[in-house]
Amino acid sequence: MTFIDMVEMVDILKRADYDGKYGPYPNVRKAKIMPKVVKSLPRNFGVRRSKEKLWKGWSDLKLREQDQYRRIKRVQKRKKGEKTRDI
Repeated sequence: MTFIDMVEMVDILKRADYDGKYGPYPNVRKAKIMPKVVKSLPRNFGVRRSKEKLWKGWSDLKLREQDQYRRIKRVQKRKKGEKTRDI
């Protein structure tokens, strides 16, 4: 998975509160969020991934590849800053 694909995946999962930082969060809700990611990646980047691969990628980013996860968060912060500046 390329860096840009991972940025998109993390963006969607954070917006939908995938990890349940803001309240009770059963697995049923996670199962509803992941199809959004599965649909978004081919639409935006032409990349097809299974739900299982995306779950694994998300888990790996948070637990094993923390430096890359920090890079993704920095990119998202920059994007957010650019959007507010344009207004």
